[in-house]
Amino acid sequence: MTVMEELKARGLIAQMTDEEDIQALVDSGNATFYIGFDATADSLHVGHFLQLVVMRHLQKAGNRPIALLGGGTTMVGDPSGRSDMRQMMTQEQIQHNADCFKVQMERFLDFSEGKALMVNNADWLLSLNYVELLRDVGVHFSVNRMLTAECYKNRMEKGLSFLEFNYMIMQSYDFYALFQKYGCRLQCGGDDQWSNILGGTELIRRKLGENAYGMTFTLLLTSDGRKMGKTQAGAVWLDPEKTSPYDFYQYWRNVDDADVLRCLRMLTFLPLEQIDEMDKWEGSQLNQAKEILAHELTEMVHGQAAADEAQETARGLFVGGGNLENMPQTALAESHFQDGHISVVDLLLQCGLAPSKGEARRLIAQGGVSVNGEKVDVAASFTKDQAEEGLMIKKGKKVFHRAVLE
Repeated sequence: MTVMEELKARGLIAQMTDEEDIQALVDSGNATFYIGFDATADSLHVGHFLQLVVMRHLQKAGNRPIALLGGGTTMVGDPSGRSDMRQMMTQEQIQHNADCFKVQMERFLDFSEGKALMVNNADWLLSLNYVELLRDVGVHFSVNRMLTAECYKNRMEKGLSFLEFNYMIMQSYDFYALFQKYGCRLQCGGDDQWSNILGGTELIRRKLGENAYGMTFTLLLTSDGRKMGKTQAGAVWLDPEKTSPYDFYQYWRNVDDADVLRCLRMLTFLPLEQIDEMDKWEGSQLNQAKEILAHELTEMVHGQAAADEAQETARGLFVGGGNLENMPQTALAESHFQDGHISVVDLLLQCGLAPSKGEARRLIAQGGVSVNGEKVDVAASFTKDQAEEGLMIKKGKKVFHRAVLE
């Protein structure tokens, strides 16, 4: 099975500009391709994870990935799939975030001996002359055509700023620059990047008279159409300081039955034959498949030791006991207590187990919260003495958290 056949079999490919040409290029191991990562936070998240997995698949087949850090494009902000404008960031913030990305990417890709490149589009975008850019690049873009692009639709409803309108031109210029600097003929990305990628292939054709290609990946969605990688506490990050290895493991351990096999195909490197056998599993066997998924992905991101610890902790807590050192824990401060007590509603908020007091009360009223093994009602509260010994919180059937007074 060629690498392109495997990517298709795993359900990873959404669209391609020139399927036969791309397949020949990639299967020969001669493709230099790139994926852009705007540095909007100081860690990559699950939304980036699938792209890193595809980059590793292609690199293992001999192709050369370019991880493009968006030091320049982040200053504008990609409007794709958004209903509001991104927060403006300073160059110093963006550079710090890009440095954090680099450390995380090195866990997935081999950057030795030119096997992969990491470059920053700030190197060419920030020095562009505006009038020259308009004359040299802007002349090749039709405003009418740009306004029909999927990436602008959500923003058009609330008002698309001229700043954001330029994003497609900047991303297209990236492809043009990488084509000339490194012979990069293929741009990849999530399927929401399709319009931006087409802009780059067209710019290269118009400016250089050369063929360049685009390929997008299936977005990581749940079976009911929601984006994966979001929890009540926010995004699921690859940085262990932002999302602990245990919480990362638990996120994947708790995916819906309808999603586990698709996640195994798309996100792991397990042989397809092994995953196909799991298609026959049902009932309690699906829990075993979820454990395999959670361990595989946690090991890829955090290493085998962290994955083993997370699995041991999760299993122990589920049957009772467990290793408390490895489970998520919140340190409560004196200021969290009033008259020596903390309410169960405030406890859930402080531990990040509910996004608001209203949601906390709803969870409790539905009987979904236990503390130290006992169901609680909304009037429950706990003393400092109890918190010093530790409060073991269970939300639903699968979420465990420990709170202890500093």
